[in-house]
Amino acid sequence: MKTQTCFALVDCNNFYVSCERVFRPDLRDKPVGVLSNNDGCFVARSSEVKQLGIKMGTPLFKVQNVVDTHGITVFSSNYALYADMSSRVMSTLESFAPRMEVYSIDEAFLDFSGMREDLVSYSQSIRKTVQRSTGIPVSVGIAPTKTLAKLANYAAKKWKKTQGVVDLSDPVRRDKLMQLTPVGEIWGIGSRTQQKLNALDIHTAYDLAIQSPQAIQKQFNITVSKTVMELNGVSCIELEPISSDKQQIVCSRSFGQPLTSVADISQALSEYCTRAAEKLRGQHSKVHCISVFVRTNPFSRCDKQYGRSATLKLDVATQDTRVIVTVANELLHHIYKAGYRYQKCGVQFSHLVPVNTPEQLILLNNQDVLLPKENPTLMAAIDKINRKFPKSISLGAALSKGVWQPKADQLSPHYTTCWNELMVVK
Repeated sequence: MKTQTCFALVDCNNFYVSCERVFRPDLRDKPVGVLSNNDGCFVARSSEVKQLGIKMGTPLFKVQNVVDTHGITVFSSNYALYADMSSRVMSTLESFAPRMEVYSIDEAFLDFSGMREDLVSYSQSIRKTVQRSTGIPVSVGIAPTKTLAKLANYAAKKWKKTQGVVDLSDPVRRDKLMQLTPVGEIWGIGSRTQQKLNALDIHTAYDLAIQSPQAIQKQFNITVSKTVMELNGVSCIELEPISSDKQQIVCSRSFGQPLTSVADISQALSEYCTRAAEKLRGQHSKVHCISVFVRTNPFSRCDKQYGRSATLKLDVATQDTRVIVTVANELLHHIYKAGYRYQKCGVQFSHLVPVNTPEQLILLNNQDVLLPKENPTLMAAIDKINRKFPKSISLGAALSKGVWQPKADQLSPHYTTCWNELMVVK
C-alpha cells in the first residue's frame, strides 16, 4: 500500500530583516526594512513596517517622511550575509527529514511521509532548533501536498494563535481555511490568473478547489488544473531534492549613478560576467549563447532614451570567465553609443549544456573575436579560493570599486563572511 504523502514547508519569517536582527538584537520589535539594489525600494519589511502601510516594492523616497517620523531602521541589501545565513538554516533543517528540497533562499520542503511522530510537536521542535542554532524565526505548514503546505504556512504566519505551525491533514480544517483565503494567495496563482478566476466568480481557495480539474485545464492550463487537485489533497508536485539546472543565467544591475563612458560600463559588465560565470560553473554547465544589453533610465524625462542588445553564438561552448568577458565586451562596444546617460547593463547566458557534452570539431573559426584558450584548471582554482575568501580574485577588467557600483549607504557588516567584520564582544 502506498504511503500517504506529507510535506512540511519551513519558511523563514521576514528573512532579510531577521538576518539583520540576529546581529542587532536592539532592533527586535522595532520597525526594520531592507532596500533593493541602489537603496531603491523596500524588498523586506518587519511586521511593524507592514503595519505602517508600507507595501512591498515601495520606493524609499516616497515614504521617507514615514521612515523619519516612525524611526524605521533601513538597511541596504547584504546578499553575502543572507546567503550564508540561508546555508546555516538549510544545514540545520537537513537533520529533520530523510528528504528535503531547498525551494528558495528562505524556504524548504521537508518530506514527512510515513513519520509517526506528532507532527505539530515535531515542527515546534524544528522552530526551536533553527531559532537556537541560527537566530532565524521560521514558520511551518504541514499538509498532504506541496500547495496545501504553502497554504498552511500562510496561515501559520498570518495568525499568531497557531504559534507558527499549522497542520492541514484534516480535510474539515483544510476547507475552513480555504474559505477564508483569497485565491490569489494560492501558490502558483499569479495576478493575471487571479483576475480571470475572479471573472468566473472564483474568489477563494475553496471556490477553486470545488472546480472540475478538467474544466479548469480547458479554460487555463495543466498547471492550474494540478493546483485544483493539490487543493483536494491529491499530490501532483513531487519533492525535488536536487534542484534542476537553470536553462538561463542573467546578471544585471542598475548603476549607482548614470554612466556615459564605455570604459565604466565595461568594468561593470565584466563584474556581472564574472558573477554569472561562477553560477555557470557551479551547476557544471557551459554556455553557447551570450547576450549583452544596455539602456538608459526610462523614467527620466530630461535624458535622451536609448536601449539595445546584442547576441553572439559561440562555435564552442565555454565556462571560462576570460572568454565570456572578452565576448561580452566586444558586444558592448558594438551596441554602445556616445552621448547617452546609461542606467543599467547586463549579461544573459542561454543555450546552456552540461560540461561533458561532446562538441563538434571546428575546422574553420568563423568568429571575429580572438578568444583566450580555455583553462578549466585555472577556473577551478579561482572558484575554490573565492569560495573560501569571497571575491578575493577577479579579472583586471572587473575592478572591485568603480563609479558604477550600486548605492549601499546603509550596508551592514559582513558578520559571517569577512574576518575583518566579525562581531567583537567588549
